[in-house]
Amino acid sequence: MTPSAVAAQPADQPVATTVTRIVLAGNPNTGKTTLFNALCGARAKTSNFPGTTTAVRTGRSAWVGVDHPVDVLDLPGIYDLHLDLPECEIARAALIGVGPPTLDAVIVVVDACNLPRNLVLVGQLLASEHRVVVALNMTDLAQRRGIAIDASALSARLGVPVVPMVARKHAGLPALRAAVLTARRTRPSDLPSSAAGMDALVAWAESLAADVTSADAKVAGVADTLTERLDHVLTHPVFGMFVFLAVMGGLFWTLFALATIPMDLIEATFAGLGQVVNDLLPPGPICDLIAQGVVGGIAGTVVFLPQICLLFFLITLLEDTGYLARAAFVLDRLLSRFGLPGHAFVPLLTAHACALPGIMSARLIHDPRDRLATILIAPFMSCSARLPVYVLLTTLLFGGRPAAAGLAFAGCYLLGAGAAMFTAFVFGRTILRGRPSPMILELPTYKKPSLRNALLAAKDQGLSFLSTAGTVIVTICIVMWWLSAYPRVPVTSEVQALRQQAAAPDVPLERAAALREEADLLQSKAAQAGSHAGRIGQAVAPIFKPLGFDWQLTVGVLTSFLAREVFVSTMSVLAGGQAASDVDEGVVTRIRSMTREDGALVFTPAAAAAALVFFVLAMQCLPTLTVTRKETGHIKYAALQLGYMSGLAYIVAFIVHQGLRLAGVS
Repeated sequence: MTPSAVAAQPADQPVATTVTRIVLAGNPNTGKTTLFNALCGARAKTSNFPGTTTAVRTGRSAWVGVDHPVDVLDLPGIYDLHLDLPECEIARAALIGVGPPTLDAVIVVVDACNLPRNLVLVGQLLASEHRVVVALNMTDLAQRRGIAIDASALSARLGVPVVPMVARKHAGLPALRAAVLTARRTRPSDLPSSAAGMDALVAWAESLAADVTSADAKVAGVADTLTERLDHVLTHPVFGMFVFLAVMGGLFWTLFALATIPMDLIEATFAGLGQVVNDLLPPGPICDLIAQGVVGGIAGTVVFLPQICLLFFLITLLEDTGYLARAAFVLDRLLSRFGLPGHAFVPLLTAHACALPGIMSARLIHDPRDRLATILIAPFMSCSARLPVYVLLTTLLFGGRPAAAGLAFAGCYLLGAGAAMFTAFVFGRTILRGRPSPMILELPTYKKPSLRNALLAAKDQGLSFLSTAGTVIVTICIVMWWLSAYPRVPVTSEVQALRQQAAAPDVPLERAAALREEADLLQSKAAQAGSHAGRIGQAVAPIFKPLGFDWQLTVGVLTSFLAREVFVSTMSVLAGGQAASDVDEGVVTRIRSMTREDGALVFTPAAAAAALVFFVLAMQCLPTLTVTRKETGHIKYAALQLGYMSGLAYIVAFIVHQGLRLAGVS
């Protein structure tokens, strides 16, 4: 069996070169989206969990023999066309051609390792009289498992082309395109009628699979034994959790251990760019705006891009291996104990990238109570927007100790998840009483991860982060620079006196330089305190003083309600106004050296730890509140989310700060 082989079929009406629109359908975990990416040159990404995809991806592909682009639709993964599920409704709408032009062909992506189950959907599509081509994917895995499928015999029984292929290696693509161009409508003579019921269709699929499949018992036994042994450990209620914690801890340690070099390069690049601006432009507001507001603000966010890209690279590798599905199995047991449905794992996992798609994917949960509970706790999951804040604060706390920083970083994720479980437990026994519905989760086969897919995923997520947050960050940086720079504060008498002393002819050069530095620092502090940002921060600062926050840190917290990642840029802009911190210094060093009005550091260990906890737990994302209001249909749930999360964050941060002070850590 070779990937390029296409079995013959009976004649009927060909599609030929009139093909303009085809659909990719299939069960979850069959490599359907991988095939979509191969056909269209796209890089769509889905998770290996049923119900993750709730929309139809559309791409365009150029085919030999077709003089116009071919639209390719990637449907959500489904097991049965007739189930009352959102993804099945979307698939049915696309397959019957509601709205767009009617289909020319349907490519059913079939997992060669799980042929009987996959043939059920094939049978349903053939019964609907679509032009069908079967893409027999993952044939390499099947061969390694000792499974041999006679593609010609399967094609003869189905009456449609069957193309063996390995989508992730692009093997079999030319044969698949050729098969689509000659696809025909047909219905197998032995296919049960719809009146016969689902059991008859399942029996037909199992019988057909048995007729066209042969297995090497020795090879299959070794593969099955290895899979069983791995699953016994990875899905064990105790050992599986330890493995999960170890994997996540190692992942976050790697973020700090490997990303230092690119971070340093980015810092040096932006420092040099800021210096170039200072050299080219005359001193004044324009130079300050570009060097401090724009360059300094962007540097405060872009410097953490390596960690974000590396995180998604590692997560993609884990997902490709099939491990994340095992982690879901382990976590499902935990979720049910806290009153959450097993299906909540999908939204909660998605929320680690961004709470917005996580909340929207909760539509897959049918029970209103379960859906609302999932929506309310999803923002507790540490999203990618929090990563720059985590990196900054853990670096301030554990500079030069990547292992400790990695543990603290992983602790942030565990704290957020723990707060979500605690909240679900409390809500489930108060305002959202009820029992969660059970979850059915398929464990995909173990696979060798694709470095190419992981690199592309890291690249796309990095570009998405920059494109999504870029305009917001630049705008807020400029606004924050203006708020921190204006109104201009007159030179104080104390500063004038120091400068006069420094200008005296009998003062040694070193003493004069020290006096000028002290004068500049005092004037900078006065300018910050008298600016719009300083006045706002000072007005609100008493509320956050028990957490160890001064007015500067308070300003950073307030601006982060617009977007969490803006916190780093805000602090970078505020720190850039101090004479002791020029733009050619690293972002972390500049922020670490920030001082309060009394000369003490802004980010003491206790204050940095309290700030880290606060950002883990607080609701600091206005778009998330908007989506919550839209998905729940009432503003009261968004208000509950804001009030509860912010209150919990304040209380826990207060305990952390005061506890560390009592322990002698200031």
